[in-house]
Amino acid sequence: MVKLLRAIWGFEKVSDTTPYLLLLLHHKLFQNLMSQIFLTAEWRNLLMANYAIDPALLKPYIPCRTELDSFEGVHYVSLVGFLFTHTKLRGIAIPFHTTFEEVNLRFYVRYKDGMDWKRGVVFMKELVPRPAITFIANTIYGEKYATLPMRYQWTKVDDTLQVSYEWKVGENWNYIKAAAAANPTPLIEGSAEEFITEHYWGYTFVNDNCTGVYQVAHPRWNIHAVKNYDIKCDAVQLYGKDFEDVMKQEPRSVFLADGSPIQVYKGSKRIRTQEV
Repeated sequence: MVKLLRAIWGFEKVSDTTPYLLLLLHHKLFQNLMSQIFLTAEWRNLLMANYAIDPALLKPYIPCRTELDSFEGVHYVSLVGFLFTHTKLRGIAIPFHTTFEEVNLRFYVRYKDGMDWKRGVVFMKELVPRPAITFIANTIYGEKYATLPMRYQWTKVDDTLQVSYEWKVGENWNYIKAAAAANPTPLIEGSAEEFITEHYWGYTFVNDNCTGVYQVAHPRWNIHAVKNYDIKCDAVQLYGKDFEDVMKQEPRSVFLADGSPIQVYKGSKRIRTQEV
């Protein structure tokens, strides 16, 4: 086998241990392929603007066997900008696709699995700057990714952290920007911030009888208090006319979560049953 490797690679000096290293590499790749973890990454500086919404506007988008989730009687959609870093698919870093921005609009649902409620999110649309990411997410998870030019900026001055995410719609740059306290504080139990951030499942509408499901794992995040913010979002172009008034109103809250390493698990599908 060593002679064959020398002939194929064109190297005169291939170590006698090389076949064993290749076998080890093959075993590692096989383990990655068989793992339930599809993607690992870090999500950093998640800037979240949270708007109250009439639940009737969300009914057409609710996946089967889930129901809308609310906090103190208020239903929310959240405009979220953040950065992916150290991204790997099946344990493999893809060149030029390890660090990138994402901006999404999402709302909150829950699914009853036996006696337990699994709280999650449904995405109206997710914006990224790389078409390959859009293709993979839409094909494998049935998400609603779209590719647009994007950019971000983080600046820390004294006790203030400036965070900005921008995306280009047509000829115009949209953005979500904020100045926040540089030092984060722990989540307060029972707070709106806890409700917004503590959803660990993704649900996708497949059809009237089928829902896509996947799990996202991460520790509790700390929160940077936002001092001021500015948002420009072409809601009609991105999400449709029904969301124009929703996105024009002042958000109920805007905060910055510090983020963490995350794991996204392989997805599955759930079929509607007679119990619903």
